[in-house]
Amino acid sequence: MMDKTFDPAAVEARVSAAWEEGQAFRAGRPERAGAEPFSIVIPPPNVTGSLHMGHALNNTIQDILVRFERMRGKDVLWQPGTDHAGIATQMVVERKLMETQQPGRRELGREEFLRRVWAWKEESGGTIIGQLKRLGASCDWSRERFTMDEGLSRAVLKTFVDLHAQGLIYRDKRLVNWDPKFQTAISDLEVQQIEVKGHLWHFDYPVVDEAGTPTGAIITVATTRPETMLGDTAVAVHPDDERYRDLVGKRVRLPLVNRLIPIVADAYSDPEKGTGAVKITPAHDFNDFEVGRRNGCRPINVLDAEARIQIAGNTDFLDGAEPEDAALALDGLDRFEARKHVVSLMEERGLLRLVEPNTHAVPHGDRSGVVIEPYLTDQWYVNVKPLAERALQAVRDGQTRFVPDNYEKIFFQWLENIEPWCVSRQLWWGHQIPVWYDAEGGIFVAESEADAVAQAKAKHGREVALTRDPDVLDTWFSSALWPFSTLGWPDKTPELARFYPTNTLVTGKDIIFFWVARMMMMGLHLTDQAPFETVYLHTLVRDEKGAKMSKSKGNVVDPVDLIDRFGADALRFTLAALAAPGRDIKLGPQRVEGYRNFATKLWNAARFAEMNGCELKADFRPEAVRETLNAWALTEAAKAVAEVAQGITVYRFNDAAAAAYRFVWNVFCDWYLELAKPVLQGEGVDPEARAETQATVAFLIDQIAKLLHPFMPFLTEELWAIKGQVLSTPRGLLALESWPELSAYTNRQAEEEIGWLVDLISEVRSARSETNVPAGAQVPLVLVGADEGVRARVERWSETLTRLARLSEIGFADAAPKNAVQLLVRGSVAALPLEGIVDLAAEVARLKKEAGKARVEIGKIDGKLDNADFLARAPEEVVDEQRERRDAEAARLVKIEEALVRLSEA
Repeated sequence: MMDKTFDPAAVEARVSAAWEEGQAFRAGRPERAGAEPFSIVIPPPNVTGSLHMGHALNNTIQDILVRFERMRGKDVLWQPGTDHAGIATQMVVERKLMETQQPGRRELGREEFLRRVWAWKEESGGTIIGQLKRLGASCDWSRERFTMDEGLSRAVLKTFVDLHAQGLIYRDKRLVNWDPKFQTAISDLEVQQIEVKGHLWHFDYPVVDEAGTPTGAIITVATTRPETMLGDTAVAVHPDDERYRDLVGKRVRLPLVNRLIPIVADAYSDPEKGTGAVKITPAHDFNDFEVGRRNGCRPINVLDAEARIQIAGNTDFLDGAEPEDAALALDGLDRFEARKHVVSLMEERGLLRLVEPNTHAVPHGDRSGVVIEPYLTDQWYVNVKPLAERALQAVRDGQTRFVPDNYEKIFFQWLENIEPWCVSRQLWWGHQIPVWYDAEGGIFVAESEADAVAQAKAKHGREVALTRDPDVLDTWFSSALWPFSTLGWPDKTPELARFYPTNTLVTGKDIIFFWVARMMMMGLHLTDQAPFETVYLHTLVRDEKGAKMSKSKGNVVDPVDLIDRFGADALRFTLAALAAPGRDIKLGPQRVEGYRNFATKLWNAARFAEMNGCELKADFRPEAVRETLNAWALTEAAKAVAEVAQGITVYRFNDAAAAAYRFVWNVFCDWYLELAKPVLQGEGVDPEARAETQATVAFLIDQIAKLLHPFMPFLTEELWAIKGQVLSTPRGLLALESWPELSAYTNRQAEEEIGWLVDLISEVRSARSETNVPAGAQVPLVLVGADEGVRARVERWSETLTRLARLSEIGFADAAPKNAVQLLVRGSVAALPLEGIVDLAAEVARLKKEAGKARVEIGKIDGKLDNADFLARAPEEVVDEQRERRDAEAARLVKIEEALVRLSEA
């Protein structure tokens, strides 16, 4: 006997153990040696992390795909693994050292610090893998990889060395985004632009003659960063700006520093912005760097790695000038402290003309939270332009497609304007750059120190001391190799031959540049093949009000908490049901609870079947059913199977989930079992009809288990096991069963008859509700102009019609009675005479009043949505809420108007 209630916690643990024992998710199973392969690589979560809602959505979608394809008979590899997450992991371990009052990274030294990081990784790195298993992720866990595994590290080293040999990796002194807290370069994609209320300071720079003597003229520049003026090497004006035409080519004496710098004409300067003249500080601004390069102005770095003023020992700073003592006294000050001093010094000298309030975007590190500095350093770069061209062509040629396809445009825009990729990071945790230097600055790039020593010996004719580059590679460098390094590349392994290129990549739209583009570039360059056929980009999961989840807002929804409360199946089905293409998901506990109720509904239906003798029959042949009701249920099941398969195949997971839900809840539970009750429980029923119905119910529960398995694997695996106990031959795991094949069971005649019955009852119920018929009232039903076929259907199903539509009687007439609501059902006309049951005039008046309210509300919302200022200023979630309210009111108005039409015909 089935348990009275479905207990997810107990079932999930038991089912997980069964999957593991049966090695259900292993790729390369012997019985599938000749099967078509299907492969997906997991976006490797950070070892620092735990399961968040983005992971839950991403891995639910992947699992739906791989379970579906596994059931379709393919040899499936879902490749799991984790990422070392350089800066994130190093940050976690450094914080842990600080919290436990242990020596910091630099005190410990590189070797000991890395030993601590590896120890932490072994202790805590498996957390998210365990949580993914709780979600039901059917990866081939025997193949789990880590981006710093020996094999994957070898792939990284080979890639770096080969790209360098090809001239695609090089060292250069350029501006980078510098994080002063972590003292490392970070990528543009790791920078957040945050609106800050600051100031715009207007400084007067005195113009001098050829001898350096002040002419009395001044040029006023406006800046948001006074402290960087110490590194100014030019002033730029627009070549067409009449105000400054006579000054172009002259020089100014930089206040405080006394450096002589030119006034240059450059289109970068905007005549409409500030004073129209801008200070050029090439070492501390990306735009200024380009202006300086165009005009021969060399960069002067005035900040150190911790963003403090650096003057002592800085020969570039002097540049032949004799700075004031007040300027020299700024040495060692934090940049923001120095800002105050510079403004004060300029004011004392009468050179501060104006201070304006100014709100502007300031770059911040997405992990450190501190203001990022453009900083001039030597770094390693990849020339990705030729790699990007191949990636673009692969998408244009259809080798790889994006779903939804609008992301192709974003992909194109980014790759067409791509800049060199800075791949070096001033960290200790990660893949150390395979470069060694001799005492003279000679560079030796090699996969091992022994190879580097051999190169140096060949150059010098003797052994020389070498020092390895202390930097590590950007985390995304190793992640870019993930689809093929996990399969054994650069070796030509059987797995690489069978499962690469992969079929589908499922990832978030927010890392299309971080990861997708880089995998495309590296995959094509190193393997000559695009790494995946399809890129499915899902949206974000927001809170139930549509706000982005964040710890600071306190609105983060923990998927593990939801699994504990409602079960993994309920969470998974919720995410699938809400995963409409291009729309962010609004998730709250109530939604998950609703789908927990769906699981309960199915469990109760299975218990009902058990209590009514519905057992699987090994010799049951669904194509041979004779009862119209059973043939209809099988027809509806076939339709649902086709719709679910179509939805998954075209990546419309919400449509697939909706089709499954509609069949299970509405068709099977609400209609089929209800209509079958008289056959299952009534007296004097034909034994053959009862036996056939019992067998059909049991068969359909099996098909439902298969249909729902990609979405709700735990519940369905449990039902499969329970229902299979009555069979004489034990059956295996549902995870390895075949996808339902029901297309042959379509019965048009049965669908027409039972479909008509269901539609008629539904229409009567809807009309009763819309016209305010009291719930307990029984009303007559009149079939108007019914032919023999309709009369025969009514005769066969009169008891069911009367019971389920709450009818007092069923009659026939050539014309509709007076004061009757008319219904059109599949070409048949039915009428509900409501005189004496409903005050028709009062009901029409009420509905017209409600319609008026709905139109007013829609008008108010349209006023907001048509207001460009509201759309620009209102938070995204507020705009979404207004749109949803409008949709709800519009739907309500349609229902009201339908009811008014019915009553006007009465």
